[in-house]
Amino acid sequence: MGGPNLEIFKFGMYIMFPIAIMYYFGTNLDERFSVPDFWPKPETTHRIPFERDEIKSELERLRQRRLELRARRLETEAKESNGN
Repeated sequence: MGGPNLEIFKFGMYIMFPIAIMYYFGTNLDERFSVPDFWPKPETTHRIPFERDEIKSELERLRQRRLELRARRLETEAKESNGN
């Protein structure tokens, strides 16, 4: 076989390889693996309404959106049924 020096070298590689990998990927994580503007800004995210007026206006907006989507869906279904 290779002798004791080879065994010491192999043991050193078995120990140092995982440590080197962890050191390489564990340092400078912010600079190396960061994606700029990944998270949205607080101004652009959804804001939960707490005031009564805000809740009513949000419910009205959702109702209008739902009715608009329903009207669009009904138009599409009517066109498909007339086409068949």
